[in-house]
Amino acid sequence: MASNGYLKRWMQAVGLIYVLLFLRTPVYAGMGHMPGSYGSVQTEADPASGEEAEGQTLPGPRIALTFDDGPDAGTTPVLLDGLKERSVKATFFVIGENIEKDGNKAVIERMHEEGHLIGNHTYHHVNLAGLTKEEAHRELAMTDELITGITGEEVLLVRPPFGAFPERMEEELDKLYIKWTVDPLDWTTENVDEIVRRVVTEVEENDIILLHDCYESSVEAALRIVDVLQDEGYEFVTADRLLVE
Repeated sequence: MASNGYLKRWMQAVGLIYVLLFLRTPVYAGMGHMPGSYGSVQTEADPASGEEAEGQTLPGPRIALTFDDGPDAGTTPVLLDGLKERSVKATFFVIGENIEKDGNKAVIERMHEEGHLIGNHTYHHVNLAGLTKEEAHRELAMTDELITGITGEEVLLVRPPFGAFPERMEEELDKLYIKWTVDPLDWTTENVDEIVRRVVTEVEENDIILLHDCYESSVEAALRIVDVLQDEGYEFVTADRLLVE
């Protein structure tokens, strides 16, 4: 995972953010493959070294799995168990008032210890666009304080509920605003098969998938999505790695 200092230096890379989050243009970063060459990729020989690289493989296409509205004492630990079994790191955008419920500080601590990325989803899950900038900043600051008090690290990512900020506030934040590119609207249905279908038929390299870890159906769907897409050669990474690597 990128260090805080390294990530902050990239927070000004507006062009890259727009490419990744809006244009969905693949970033290959020297990976040596072109669109369509997913999964294990055979490397070519290095003429300079005189050594054959045949048989070596490169990582498959990267995508990020993100979860909003947690933590939830009943469902989030089940999700964390499944992600750990599959060696998958995810990004969680958490609500401050939920952190203070049901011993959920321990859930945040576990997320951090297991290498997941934790972002801010406001304290009360409110539409920030309906608040003054001062009120909106307070919503974020309260949740930042809770997360940092548990993890000891600055919170660098934010996803406001409904994707909305007061006018121009996004430009004032010393954070990366992480949107999404695949939204199966999992909160509208308990049909796990349908949630899975909506994601796996739409997903492409560098996509950011939006799900919610507060619903049993979404947790079950998320783990099935991981199984399907890992079988197809996708690599799941935290959202920051899509942006800075």
